[in-house]
Amino acid sequence: MEPVNIGLLGLGTVGGGTVTVLSRNGEEIARRAGRGIRISHAAARAYDPDRIEGLGDIGRIGDDAFAVVDDPDVDIVVELIGGYSPARELVLRAIANGKHLVTANKALIALHGNEIFAAAQERGVMVAFEAAVAGGIPIIKAVREGLAANHIEWIAGIINGTGNFILTEMRDKGRDFADVLVEAQALGYAEADPTFDVEGIDAAHKLTILGSLAFGIPLQFDKTFTEGISRIEAQDIAFAAELGYRIKHLGIARRVEDGIELRVHPTLIPHRRLIANVDGVMNAVLVKGDAVGPTLYYGAGAGALPTASAVLADVVDVVRALTTDPTNRVPHLAFQPTELASTPVLRMEDVETAYYLRLTALDRPGVMASIAGILGEEGISIEAIQQKEPAAGETHVPLIMLIHRVRESCMNRALARIADLEAVQDGIVRIRMEALAG
Repeated sequence: MEPVNIGLLGLGTVGGGTVTVLSRNGEEIARRAGRGIRISHAAARAYDPDRIEGLGDIGRIGDDAFAVVDDPDVDIVVELIGGYSPARELVLRAIANGKHLVTANKALIALHGNEIFAAAQERGVMVAFEAAVAGGIPIIKAVREGLAANHIEWIAGIINGTGNFILTEMRDKGRDFADVLVEAQALGYAEADPTFDVEGIDAAHKLTILGSLAFGIPLQFDKTFTEGISRIEAQDIAFAAELGYRIKHLGIARRVEDGIELRVHPTLIPHRRLIANVDGVMNAVLVKGDAVGPTLYYGAGAGALPTASAVLADVVDVVRALTTDPTNRVPHLAFQPTELASTPVLRMEDVETAYYLRLTALDRPGVMASIAGILGEEGISIEAIQQKEPAAGETHVPLIMLIHRVRESCMNRALARIADLEAVQDGIVRIRMEALAG
């Protein structure tokens, strides 16, 4: 049987890793797929011929990506250039040409996935995107196929390695955010412009995808609440540890009575939870199903070879299904296209969660009573409170409070009122808390 021809868009880190893994493990991959797989045509805007030649076998290489998607000999297009454009135009053209697609582009899927999947459905081709979430961890396949019998209750994931590295260094060495960010950039974990990583946008792209797969709703990136880690201070990480918690930058998708929660933000979680002990650049996703209970998926969330592993696993899946009836293939978003639900995604103001609060207040009688009074009037219950000793010569002291679960809108009103107290200094720190109990 003739080998399947791959058209590869992008020969950067992941593209190069894909060539390397296919060259190294080609025979094993062919045994699994049932046919040989070869890269017949590749495109890169700029590449080093010496580096590319050392990666493995590629039929021909050029700088015109549209020539690859228009190549009649290409069966599957693998898009690894990233970003929104020209990736969207290339993907839609490949689909229009009747070519199956594999992509690692989480931003493209999160923002334009509904359009892409509809086009693929109409044309009868497959779109596979395992590498778009958590690198080499097979979380897409787990949620879409392995847990298909379950009513998914919630997902909580560390799905950005850069942010996890920064928070780990801050916790282990007591360093400040800005200091660790510089190191992360020097090590290649963070981009020169780290906004997507540290402000949660990258994680929000991935959570949008996971939420759709888990709950059978259309992709809705614009409704995913996003908060980064740039305002986390070393003292909060230390105070959290004293209370038995660790701070992780989590993506959380949860089904509740009123709708679906999609939110990315720093989160205190009990230190005994397995996911609380995922450190450095590693990723982990915790999924709670009603039948299976909690399951944890852990591994490298980025990097050339781990991500290439997911890309080529998708290629194998596509090759296996090339001759199947399109109506009998695994649906792109786990549920049949006609069965996607209109369940609303909740505004953050309507989400209920617990909180860690740190504020600085004047050390005099009655101040704590005023703060507690405001919380009580807003229906907010205090679980625990610690008052730290004032530094020499200081008149204000840090107050640390843990708050029972309450609606975010109530907490917003309370914090606004507390901030207006003359005895409270500016800058109340609020970090949400999750038990993640199984």
